[in-house]
Formats: sequence, C-alpha cells, structure tokens
Amino acid sequence: MKSVPFRWARPIALFTAVAVLSSCGLPKVGPNKREIYAGSVQREGDAFIVAVNDRVTRATAVTPALGFSPAFINASQVGSDTINAGDTLGLTIWENVDDGLLAAQGINATALEEVQVDGSGFIFVPYAGRIRAAGNSPEAIRRIITQRLSEQTPDPQVQVRRLAGDGATVSLIGAVGAQGVYAIERPTRTLSTMLARAGGVSIVPEITQITVLRGGQTGKIWFDDLYNHPELDIALRGGDRILVEEDKRSFVALGATGAQKKVPFETQNLSALEGIAQVGGLNAGTADPTGVFVFRNEPQAVVEQVLGRTDLQGAQRMVYVLDLTKPNGMFMARDFVIRDRDTIYVTEAPFTQWSKVISSITGSANSVNGLSSLVKKN
Repeated sequence: MKSVPFRWARPIALFTAVAVLSSCGLPKVGPNKREIYAGSVQREGDAFIVAVNDRVTRATAVTPALGFSPAFINASQVGSDTINAGDTLGLTIWENVDDGLLAAQGINATALEEVQVDGSGFIFVPYAGRIRAAGNSPEAIRRIITQRLSEQTPDPQVQVRRLAGDGATVSLIGAVGAQGVYAIERPTRTLSTMLARAGGVSIVPEITQITVLRGGQTGKIWFDDLYNHPELDIALRGGDRILVEEDKRSFVALGATGAQKKVPFETQNLSALEGIAQVGGLNAGTADPTGVFVFRNEPQAVVEQVLGRTDLQGAQRMVYVLDLTKPNGMFMARDFVIRDRDTIYVTEAPFTQWSKVISSITGSANSVNGLSSLVKKN
C-alpha cells in the first residue's frame, strides 16, 4: 500500500475538514440566496420570487386607506344655540311685583338651575307647564316661557342659558393630554378644536391615528391629515367617542442587518430603504447587498398586477428581491413600500460562510495543537 507523501497530507486534511464542516452546517443567520430561490414556484416551491422594478413598485404601492365617510364629512356643525334631549338649562325669572308667582316675599328674581331636558325633549317650568325644548334655541324657549307666564304675572323677564349636559358631550380617550368627557360648546364644535380642548395628542403626530365612533359608524384618519385636509375636521355630535392611538403597524427585520427585531412604523409610509435604516442598515461585515428580500402575503388583486396572471385564487406568498448594487438599486429600495407584517431579510455574503469554515478549522487546529503540547509536557 502506497503512503501519501507528507507534503500532500496537510492540504488533503484541510480540504477534508472543509468538506466535513460544510456538510455539518455551520451556524448562520438564515437561508442563503440559493436556498430561498429553491422554494420558488418555478422550482416546485410555494412562493413567487419577483425582482423589484418600477412596474412592481407601482403595483405594490398599497397603503392603508383612512378617512371619514360622507356621513361624517357632510354633517353640519351643531348650532351652539340648539337644544337637544339630555341638555341642561339654567333659567332665571324676574317678576315685576313684590309678591310674584315664583319669587319669595321681597325678592323679585327666581333661579331655576340645572333644568334637565328629558328624553322626549321637554322641560317643566312652574306655572308655564311642559315646554318643548329640543330643537329650539334658548331665545325661542325664553319667548315661550315669557308668553305663558305673562298671563299670570305682569311683564315677566326670563333668561335661558344652555349648560353642559349629557346630550351635548363627547368622550376622549387614549393618547390625549387629558382624557375625559367634554361638552360641545361654541369653541369646540369640531374635531380639531375638541382635541385642543383635551390638551392635544401626547404621542408622535406622524404615527397618530384618530378614530371617531358615532352610533354604528366608525371613521379613522391620520392626525396629520386632520390639518392638511380641512374637510376632515368634522363637526361633532353628542355621544361621539374619540379614540387617539399610535399606529400599530410593524415589520420584522432579520438576517445580516444592524438589528434583528420587530420594528414599529415611524411614518405613515415606509420604504424598504427606510426600513433597513431603522434597524441600523446592512451589517458591513457580513451582508450581501445583492440579496435583500421582502417576504409578504400579497392580496390577489395585487398579485394579478405583479405577475400578470388571473388564474390564481386568494392571497399568495410573495418574495420580492432587491439588489442594492445595481445602478438603480437604491432608487428601487427607496420606492418599494413596506407594509404591515412584512419581513425584511438580508442574506449573508458567500465569503461569510467560508470565513466561518476557516475559523472553525483554525480554531479546531489550535485546540488540537494545544492538546498535543499538553500531552507532550506530561
């Protein structure tokens, strides 16, 4: 049996070790490009892998549509003088006699505070009887009371004031300066003025969403849009519930990035480039800029535009590929919109795995040499 020359023994051992370590599988952050492409539909996988270009960025630029329905937008402001069921009124009645119907002896003024408008819209005033208040203004109610009392006391003078009542309040909860129940008054008849009355929003305006619940209707807008689009500054109604909260959308960043974690959106619209920047960019020592992938379950309507097919049913698994080394790669990443629950994954450069193999070999060799030295000493 021929022996292997000593000068070839070490290279052969090195390549053998490389092959063994490669087959065992060294630690890595996730699949490489070859393994991702192996899962494509074209290779009998279950995901469509698509290179991002201008057409793809336009087809996938779908952002959440927030806004108010015409029922909210077209509702006119509640007049500050209009009385509603549930409101509370304050009445003061002066009589031009010493011994009047309502006033005590020697006092010609009578105050009736917190007169509640009942569910049917009526109030009761002594000697004037049951009076329809809902739908009338304080001035109209004053004239009715004056007319009825004038038949029993000479020249009565009546004052009617509209106080804050349950029928003219809204509730504000969530990220506002002061949560609570607020009356709809002359200065606070619209959404923006009521938010100001509650101390404004207490979170970052760019990711603040405002939800208004009115009966069985719900409307939601971005806080910034409230001021950029005056038509969204809707008139409020008694019983409205206003919720101010932070945008709950997020994406996951994995692979050779500055950080691997779940990341909340910091703006209304987020591009792939901004998403990568939010986690510290690509890892300069390990990332492969040609292998930036975005994993997403895409709605059927978008899939049909991206693939140009109409034979698919339901949402599809899509993997979008960004190559930052191409001439327009950065522009594509800037224009490609990231959506809620997306996963941005950056593959490792090929040399990274090779470096790990070499490090494992040299580390193992050093360990063996150290062990041999120890044995010789003993």
